Amino acid sequence: MEFKNSIILIKLLIVQCLLVCCLARGFDFFYFVQQWPGSYCDTQQSCCYPTTGKPNSDFGIHGLWPNNDDGSYPSNCDPNNPFDQSEVSDLISSLQTSWPTLACPSGNGVSFWSHEWDKHGTCSESMFDQHGYFQTGINPDGGSYSLSSIQGAINDSIGSLPWIECNADASGNSLLFQVYICVDTSGSNIIQCPIMPNSGKCGSSTVEFPTF
Repeated sequence: MEFKNSIILIKLLIVQCLLVCCLARGFDFFYFVQQWPGSYCDTQQSCCYPTTGKPNSDFGIHGLWPNNDDGSYPSNCDPNNPFDQSEVSDLISSLQTSWPTLACPSGNGVSFWSHEWDKHGTCSESMFDQHGYFQTGINPDGGSYSLSSIQGAINDSIGSLPWIECNADASGNSLLFQVYICVDTSGSNIIQCPIMPNSGKCGSSTVEFPTF
């Protein structure tokens, strides 16, 4: 697998994320989560292309999620500040490319972005506003690779071992689904994740990037 371009994008997008950070309160760190669209679709769960067209076969953002060291996380922290599309009007084209929805029925992404802001973004308001929240992302392409080589390539680049979440296709093959990278509450340091998610462990030392 050609990791070079994807690792450069990881660096740039994490730096971009950190630049908009100031002081976060009420949680211990962030999960910056990116998903491989082919793995979302190549399972028993169906997917639908956005109304704006089929997304690129690249990692896409799932979200930036405040989390606590004990595994708990805040959610839906400010019902008085719902998602406002006008706040990100200059980012819509980038969001459709980097943060696409694959949920059914097909949509233009607004419902997905609204969910992410309302559930997760409102809990980081002390850190950034809606426009800042939606500035993040990443990018490889399809095949079968060792889990250690994927983790090692990212670790070599950013100095932190990522959490790799897998799901499985109908034949039981492990598919790379999402990449979790952790950021501390100062907004200035990528860290080793204090806690890993309980689900989505890879059942094999080799994972696939299904084509999309």
